[in-house]
Amino acid sequence: MISTANKTARALKFFFLAALLAAGCARLKQCAYEGFSRDQWQQPDKVIAALGLKPGDTVADLGSGGGYFTFRLAHAVVKGKVYAVDVDRDMLALVAERAKKEAPSIVETVVAKPNDPVLPGTVDLVFTSNTYHHLDNRVAYFTNLRKYLHPGGRVAIIDFDRRAWIEGLLRHYTPSEFIQREMEQAGYVLQKNNDFLDRQSFLIFAVKENK
Repeated sequence: MISTANKTARALKFFFLAALLAAGCARLKQCAYEGFSRDQWQQPDKVIAALGLKPGDTVADLGSGGGYFTFRLAHAVVKGKVYAVDVDRDMLALVAERAKKEAPSIVETVVAKPNDPVLPGTVDLVFTSNTYHHLDNRVAYFTNLRKYLHPGGRVAIIDFDRRAWIEGLLRHYTPSEFIQREMEQAGYVLQKNNDFLDRQSFLIFAVKENK
């Protein structure tokens, strides 16, 4: 027969375990998004360098998740602004918590709508990594997004392609030719095709000029 003390101890263990899981839900999602060896294949420093950002630039990190690129972008723009944009409030809360310590005047979180990033102002660059394939009606989405770009503003898209076999099995990828075709339909022109990532395309677009 189980004593009252043992029952109480067991109940407390379950209570603390449940509390731990609840508190760590966002962290668990962050680990699921980023994995444990992402730096090896994502080459974040090389990605940031390829963006050619300048001090004072304003950037929207679209689909920022737990901030994997957000704070690297913040370091690159120095005294500029980085909007961490996501529909996931749990992830944004993690970013906001970290931003208070590391970049309080640079990083600002933005709760997006599924069909609109709802940016508070215009930006020099919209950057998105591993998010493109999650967006619905992408031509309409990026057509609307043009209103958030400064003159000369750019859109940088990194997404898994056919070389990413795990993501391919899960249908979490977009062939680069699909991205190029859809962005052209949305009113953009390919500016640069970076080919140094081994499982992702990395394309940079500018708004097509009307002649």
